[in-house]
Amino acid sequence: MEEFADLLRSLARPGIRLTIAGPAPAETAATRFGGAPDVPADFRWPVFATATFDDDTVRPRPLAFLAQFRCADLAPLDREHLLPEAGLLSFFYELGSQRWGFDPADRGCARVFWFPETDGLAPASFPASLPAEYRLPAMGIAAEPEVTLPDAEDFYANRPDRDDDWEPYWEARAMLGMDDDPPEDRSRLLGWPDVIQGSFFRECALTDRGFYLGSGTADLSPEDARAEREAAEEWQLLFQLGTVTGEGFELMFGDCGRVYFCIRKEDLAARRFDRVWLILQCG
Repeated sequence: MEEFADLLRSLARPGIRLTIAGPAPAETAATRFGGAPDVPADFRWPVFATATFDDDTVRPRPLAFLAQFRCADLAPLDREHLLPEAGLLSFFYELGSQRWGFDPADRGCARVFWFPETDGLAPASFPASLPAEYRLPAMGIAAEPEVTLPDAEDFYANRPDRDDDWEPYWEARAMLGMDDDPPEDRSRLLGWPDVIQGSFFRECALTDRGFYLGSGTADLSPEDARAEREAAEEWQLLFQLGTVTGEGFELMFGDCGRVYFCIRKEDLAARRFDRVWLILQCG
């Protein structure tokens, strides 16, 4: 078991745990959840053409602004120096449809913007067509470094000795003092995701290559099969957002779910944040 624990320990990834609560800082370009995003003068609010739970008409709909992060705040916590060290990272998602990310047509339901300079940023005006319930209240975000381990399905995904006995994994995880039931409000940047419905990096790889995964996987070419097989090595969690609650407010994804902004490691290094893929999982 000690050998198994060492193997699990070797797969640990540093992450940044986020606690969303309390008042947001007042200054422009500060790290916070909700409120109006701070953007440059030429910013165009992102939209996504979709029907929603309440309206079956497909039309362009403004994405909701979720959170922004001042990169200078994150730099001391980013142990692998994966994120930009300056500027502002901003995250948007279309809340009226809450797309799951298993359909190539979901591309654009979530967007990430990196503004390299914070000088000149100012609060954006909400689009008139953005419903009031999707104009999220501003809240503070506290960040701290953490060590994350792969979920059991991520751990076994590409191991040739995979079998149905996952007990060694859970025993090793307990030996390392890691919880096995993260709370539904668990949010983080980087690290391993806290999955709800199993490993999803293969979904990122295949939907990005044009496969619809809502009814199984079609026959894969050798190149597609390689992309699926190597997905966990090529893709990286960028931002995980769980349930957010405040005074008279709750944002929940599906039934106690989470959304995961994912990105290829090479795209993250090149700052190509327009290539993120979003996955939603819930109970």
